[in-house]
Amino acid sequence: MCQMCEEPERSEEQYLIEVLDRIREYGWCVQGVLGQGSRPSWAYTAGLTAQGLPELVVTGLSPHHAAYLLNTAAEHALHTGPPIPGEQWLLPRLPRVEVVRIGTPAVHLHVAVSCYGTGIEAVQLVYADPAGWFPWSPHYNLGFGGQPVLGVRNA
Repeated sequence: MCQMCEEPERSEEQYLIEVLDRIREYGWCVQGVLGQGSRPSWAYTAGLTAQGLPELVVTGLSPHHAAYLLNTAAEHALHTGPPIPGEQWLLPRLPRVEVVRIGTPAVHLHVAVSCYGTGIEAVQLVYADPAGWFPWSPHYNLGFGGQPVLGVRNA
């Protein structure tokens, strides 16, 4: 999913040109970051900023599942407006998600920052486990975690 990691001989400038081409063609692209050690994988959009929307982030999913969730949510946001922190969405064939504002997105969204600067906004789409629990519940994922929340929940 991360072509910059898969092809280290390619310069960051070349990679960003390709990202911007994808954004022009599709409206956004999904950037995946593979997990390392105890840190789970995560992914985010780049390109929604240019459309007046916050970038979207998801943690703890495989690259394929993260891309599906982010692409579905981006389409939804384009039709319904910006996601509002605290709001819950029911998207087709996906678990319920709650929108959580990320206070310092520039720390997490390197490619989006390279495209739009450090003033970008972002929200995390925090998803419920199969039993319907969110990570702020001790029952989430039977107590095993796996989905870091990068912002503070609006309860």
